[in-house]
Amino acid sequence: MKLQKLILAGAAALAVLSAPAFAKDWKTATITLEGAYAPWNLTNADGTLGGFEPELAKVLCERAKIECTLVASDWDGMIPALNAGKFDVIMDALSITEERKQIIDFTIPYAATPAAFATAADSPLANAAGTGATVKMTPGETGVKEIDALKEAFAGKTIGIQAATVYAKFIYDNFGASSEIREYKTGAERDLDLQNGRIDLGFDDAVYFGNAFAAANGALAFTGPEIVGPIWGEGEGLGIRKADTDLRDKFNEAIKSALADGTVKDLSMKWFKVDVSPAE
Repeated sequence: MKLQKLILAGAAALAVLSAPAFAKDWKTATITLEGAYAPWNLTNADGTLGGFEPELAKVLCERAKIECTLVASDWDGMIPALNAGKFDVIMDALSITEERKQIIDFTIPYAATPAAFATAADSPLANAAGTGATVKMTPGETGVKEIDALKEAFAGKTIGIQAATVYAKFIYDNFGASSEIREYKTGAERDLDLQNGRIDLGFDDAVYFGNAFAAANGALAFTGPEIVGPIWGEGEGLGIRKADTDLRDKFNEAIKSALADGTVKDLSMKWFKVDVSPAE
């Protein structure tokens, strides 16, 4: 966590140094995605980027009248790289949180999704208390009986999380004292260890796990309740440098349009089999 604080501090400094002195007429923009967080975004066999976000990005860029280039980059370095000017937009299931708002700006959300635990389908940890239910939480909330029950059930177990995510913070805050936490650079690396029994549990975005379960041919399953609500921020939005308010505004209008005419719903049903449009 100390490393994360240093990264955030460095990013904040870069945000000041890289801020342009005047508004830019945005005709082109570079959008970065991980390319390894299916079905949000993925890398196709031919090297192109596919998935829900690349297809939505195409729609948003057309409506904003911006010619966009999509590039893949490592998740854990995206925010510092954005503020250093290496690209203009982050689109990688990036949760809009108060902590991140101190460093970068965001558009309005284009999606809002729950998070959940996963384990091996034949694990004794499968079907933990609350499986199939939903728990709504707020940032910093404690004393949630469903979470307290999971702390007891998962005590001494190893939980895998992708580093530098809102889900990592949740796990450290709630399970760090009772379980072993193992960080991974990508969700796919964590999922492989989970499938092979090297860790006991994983925690991540629930729609991401739905895709991972299909790839694992039923070897993985949800356990415990889905966790929803403000604890994950306002939803997932585009990350943009604080100085680029004109670019943010262009994409805000495009997102509003795509939500209003059902485009976001259609794409989310295609890729997630569930509507991830944020609640009004």
